Amino acid sequence: MTSTDAPKIEFPCDYPIKAIGDNGVDFQALVIDTVKVFAPDLDEKRVTINPSRKGNFVAVRFFIQATGENQLKSIHEALLATGRVKMVM
Repeated sequence: MTSTDAPKIEFPCDYPIKAIGDNGVDFQALVIDTVKVFAPDLDEKRVTINPSRKGNFVAVRFFIQATGENQLKSIHEALLATGRVKMVM
């Protein structure tokens, strides 16, 4: 494998995603509701919330059962389209 080859993901798989945005009372719900459009089986018991040191930002981390690259791309685009999610990892 050369350094330009991206690692291949075998689908379906348990896939972690982290959405980071401005801290707000409904940010977690916004992220979960957006993701559930593309991954309705999202296990909310596996969602974790980590505020930044000063509390201005919050990271919502969760796992989905990823079915393909199109699903991951759609989730990424939908989260950013909310205008409240600043970064998706």
